[in-house]
Amino acid sequence: MKKVKMLIVVAMFVAIVPLVSAQHGDHSGHGQQSSGGQRMTHDQLRAAVQDICPVTGEKLGSMGAPVKAKIGQEEVFLCCEGCAKEKVDAQHWNTIHANMATAQGKCPVMGKPLPQNAKSTIVAGQTVYVCCPPCAKKIAADPKTYLQKVDALYAASVKVKPESR
Repeated sequence: MKKVKMLIVVAMFVAIVPLVSAQHGDHSGHGQQSSGGQRMTHDQLRAAVQDICPVTGEKLGSMGAPVKAKIGQEEVFLCCEGCAKEKVDAQHWNTIHANMATAQGKCPVMGKPLPQNAKSTIVAGQTVYVCCPPCAKKIAADPKTYLQKVDALYAASVKVKPESR
């Protein structure tokens, strides 16, 4: 049952998030294979990994197409336009960052498993977790390469991610 739910969620993002990407100009060219063999865009992967709205905690896609927004320096997804005017819930924010760190799993520079309480850097609006501060400097020097590596890690995670949130 959990696998069926996950496939439904992935299918929703494959169908819904391109509309959001088109509205917000996702021309990154990034894309990874989803579990269904279809290519997921950079934003679809990020929304799938984020999983919940930082305001309501609702599952992304449960209220229509997720809405891309900027919170501080980070680009995230909200469950609906109405949430753009609301305050972010700290617990949901922490859950989103835990989801991203878990999905990334490895430092994109060294390929090592991320340590507990891994440090992060923000690159082009995206949080990237690293094993050590020198890796953050390497990412800043070549962000495109490392964002593609993070997308690949996210794609692998989305393929096997159990329904647990």
